[in-house]
Amino acid sequence: IWDAQTGAQVGNPLQGHTNSVKSVAFSPDGKHIGSGSEDHTVCIWDAHTGAQVGNPLQGHTLPVNSVEFSPDGKHIVSGSDDHTICIWDAQTGAQMGNPLQGHTSVNSVAFSPDGRHIVSDYSYHTICIWDAQTGAKVDIPLQKHIDPVLSVAFSPDGRHIVSGLSDHTICIWDSQTGAQVGNPLKGHTSRVNSVAFSPDGKHIVSGSLDHTICIWDAQTGTIVGNPLQGHTDQVWSIAFSPDGRHIVSGSKDHTVCIWDAQTGAQVDILQGHTSSVNSVTFSPDGRHIVSGSDDHNIQIWQAERNVEVNHYLREHTQHLVAFQPINTPSSILSCIHNADGTATISIVDKDCQVLGHGLYLKKNGWIIGQNGELLLWVPPSYHPFTWYTPWTNLIISCHPKLDLCRMTHGSAWAECFSSSTRHS
Repeated sequence: IWDAQTGAQVGNPLQGHTNSVKSVAFSPDGKHIGSGSEDHTVCIWDAHTGAQVGNPLQGHTLPVNSVEFSPDGKHIVSGSDDHTICIWDAQTGAQMGNPLQGHTSVNSVAFSPDGRHIVSDYSYHTICIWDAQTGAKVDIPLQKHIDPVLSVAFSPDGRHIVSGLSDHTICIWDSQTGAQVGNPLKGHTSRVNSVAFSPDGKHIVSGSLDHTICIWDAQTGTIVGNPLQGHTDQVWSIAFSPDGRHIVSGSKDHTVCIWDAQTGAQVDILQGHTSSVNSVTFSPDGRHIVSGSDDHNIQIWQAERNVEVNHYLREHTQHLVAFQPINTPSSILSCIHNADGTATISIVDKDCQVLGHGLYLKKNGWIIGQNGELLLWVPPSYHPFTWYTPWTNLIISCHPKLDLCRMTHGSAWAECFSSSTRHS
């Protein structure tokens, strides 16, 4: 997961899939992430802790190409190369009914904004609409594409469907009648891998094998400005931010890029994956980005850097080793490497005023209080993870937590160790 404003990584990559991650999606409340993989499974993750929720959802027999949460967050839909679409209970992981049988490989699936329908596209040039409750195919005669369909998406009001094709074009459809709206949108020079509507429905964004991203006027079908250029390989996935101000893209060049949707300027390049980035999306609040890759990982990137943090860094008189925003509003956890070889941990407010008393880390592993009292001892085996050479710059990449649920505190330190639990 990546911070949408700073590009910082939030926590460690989510690891659990045993093959390429083809698709990722946030739940509507932003608390969970769904992922589909070439290992044939769908996984659900806690977006805050990065922990996998329950066991992988098993039911597909071939790679899962696309996943999405229902608008109410209660269900997950997945499309696979095994020619089926599965609907899952997002809380229990149970499969809801029988798989929806398609024609060939399912490349993309999406819920309608009201959650009543699912749209899917197949490698065999076909777009289908399904009743999300009954699983029945809705008899809407969408015109058959001449070329394979690679991506589909509903408009925010549910009235239109946009599709990206291998013939370099984009088509818009009336979701009620199945009629094509206007002429195909032409501008890419190779196949269109991903399409999405802006939150207000006025624009469409597309990513292509030609390494570019195009923004289109959904009403007129004309391209807005010039194609966005910056990726050095094909663009696999694109998405608008919830406020419509930014676009995120994932590419085969291993990077995630953030763009200004109005000017087309590249805002940031997020680097961390070691293979093709297949899927990207914004969190519902727009503050984070999640990406899935062929490196089998799902990346989460760190919380936003704000004005208070920058001001705080300028106020330090000692060399700053690390800092970490914490849950308390406008507060920061900092660690300063002192000249005498000790380190000071403090919590400061937005005006750089220390809240309470700092803690001191000594090289022998003891953490001591303001008056020299012994608070906690870090065993030697963990010293490499808590100490770095002077002048080493570090930014903590995840939310640090100290679990004290089994801690014993007192004056008789020799008696604080339990051989049965091996905790101190």
